[in-house]
Amino acid sequence: MTVPSTGARLTALVARTAAVSLVAGTVGAAAVLAGQAVAARNRRYAQPELGLALRATVGRSGAPPLRLVLLGDSAALGVGVDRLGDTIGGQLAELLATGSAGRRVHLSSVGVSGSRSTDLATQVARALLGERPDVAVILVGANDVTDMRRPAEAAAYLGAAVHRLRQAGVEVVVGTCPDLGAVRAIAPPLRQVVGWVGRQVARAQTGAVLDAGGTVVDLATETGPVFRADAGTFCHDGYHPSADGYRVWAHALLPAVAAAAAVTPRR
Repeated sequence: MTVPSTGARLTALVARTAAVSLVAGTVGAAAVLAGQAVAARNRRYAQPELGLALRATVGRSGAPPLRLVLLGDSAALGVGVDRLGDTIGGQLAELLATGSAGRRVHLSSVGVSGSRSTDLATQVARALLGERPDVAVILVGANDVTDMRRPAEAAAYLGAAVHRLRQAGVEVVVGTCPDLGAVRAIAPPLRQVVGWVGRQVARAQTGAVLDAGGTVVDLATETGPVFRADAGTFCHDGYHPSADGYRVWAHALLPAVAAAAAVTPRR
């Protein structure tokens, strides 16, 4: 399957928003958004590092292992950084390995850059191949926003993925759609539109995940102010997180992931 580039996704979103503006009679707003479409298409966005390991073991060799898997979009891969230790998975694994509980962590990722909630079913199947993971962290939602998916529809696919993992005995933590209103690659007024849609998606995700038996971390609420205040939380493209940005997310997710790890059997 060919995944549209970040620029193409943002351009398509701008075009749809401009069309809505024209229908509403706001020709000036449509012209502004059309100009932003050109800027979005011409911007260079970070790409996945092909040499970045998707599997690693972190922590003391003598400690009982915790199998942690990441699912979702570019965040689950760490697009924007080039070292495993700087990805959100790498930073979560390090925090879990060096915390008071001190778990050895087997880390893996089945995420695919550009993924939407509709793509999670395939990722769940891959995650459940072989040894069952103990904890799954799902990061998804931004591409549902840029594809203008209905929040309820996107949330339903996410809820189904969480339910399937829970039925397999996997603890699940979902980081809901981040604060897209903080993204510097998108200029106002589109930035405000995207931020508003992102909040609707996050709200729908919360209900679906809780109904399916998962745990929710509201990334927009918990980390959005930091991303808005500090440009260094984004990598060079102003869209994907930097190492510092992934660190902010990892610390926001850590309490929920540690609590999920605490209820898994030590093997």
